[in-house]
Amino acid sequence: MLDPISVIFVTIFSAIMSTAVLGSLLPTAIPGVRRWFNASVMAIVALALFLLQNIGPRWLTILVSNLLLAMAMLVILQGCRQFVGMQPVRRAEYAGWAALLAAMAYWTYVVPDIGTRIALVSAFYTYAYVVVAVIVFMARPLSRPHYAYWFVSIGACLGAVGHVGRGLAYGVGWVRQTELLQSTPANIAFLALGVLALPWLSIGMVLLTHDRLAHRLERLANLDELTGILARRAFLAQADAAARTASRSGRPLVFAIVDIDHFKNINDTYGHAAGDRVLAHFTGVVASNLRAGDAFGRLGGEEFAILCPDTSMRDAVKLLNRLRARIAQAESALPGRKLKVTFSAGVDQYRPGEELSSLMARADAALYTAKAMGRDRVVTVAADEDPVPAEGSPRLAE
Repeated sequence: MLDPISVIFVTIFSAIMSTAVLGSLLPTAIPGVRRWFNASVMAIVALALFLLQNIGPRWLTILVSNLLLAMAMLVILQGCRQFVGMQPVRRAEYAGWAALLAAMAYWTYVVPDIGTRIALVSAFYTYAYVVVAVIVFMARPLSRPHYAYWFVSIGACLGAVGHVGRGLAYGVGWVRQTELLQSTPANIAFLALGVLALPWLSIGMVLLTHDRLAHRLERLANLDELTGILARRAFLAQADAAARTASRSGRPLVFAIVDIDHFKNINDTYGHAAGDRVLAHFTGVVASNLRAGDAFGRLGGEEFAILCPDTSMRDAVKLLNRLRARIAQAESALPGRKLKVTFSAGVDQYRPGEELSSLMARADAALYTAKAMGRDRVVTVAADEDPVPAEGSPRLAE
């Protein structure tokens, strides 16, 4: 037969499993995980103390156990704030926890009343559960699955509902009992709903952590580690999708390959660390001057690519020449040293039905022409396949 002791034992077992998993995730240094781990440990200790209520001192099995479990709930809330990038600690919440301590002591020793104690503790838990539900629900990412966030939010809402019902039932006297572990249907039901919400949240914390880890892995796969822009594979996948869209819709799509001029000389003169700073500086300037719909990726080394959907060749060339001017006007990537960085670019427009590789080959040929013509210029591919300097780019002296 199910009784309060069985409910608490099951809860402890579940909490131990979740704590073990959270402990294994500590090395990830994901914000909030350490707080969630500490909260799970506190909850396990508190629940174990609950089991000693018939044999241990009241200060330990009532005051310490309840306040330790309340602190565990507060630390879970702080971990959720930290996970989503908020300031985790609120002084008012610690003041509320201290007030709960005083009230628990009063209704344990001065005016013993288990119903009032349960109502007070449930009010504290209700607040924490509601705030957790709101924080996690509002933090759902736009471009990622929401399962973990819904799981935590639903668990927190169930915990809040359980404690609202429990607080009302004991606070107004609908349910009366003399000790926490008394085997009554109402007590067992409220314990099951209220106490089991904690391991539910612990499992939810694990799901949130794994979701954040998956996001990290996606970033590592999709973003270039040095510059923070799209890596080659991710950029080409996006470009291929844009080409298919342009083929269906008939809307223009322009592809440009960009290469930093004389980059080998920079590495040879200043060292590879300085070359890395130049790459990061260059991509920062370019990325900040592109339009919202444009894509920017690193193909390898000092070679980059820019994708301009719904853009005519003329407008794309204007954009690239503006970028050349911005790069020329930007501060030196190496503080204290005069270093002028320029780039060459080859540009062409997508032709419906062709493979992306064909478009890239033409843009690459135009890039080599730009370098042969003296660099620091934008070259396009004319209709007869002959690369020509784009309007606004410098030309060699006749």
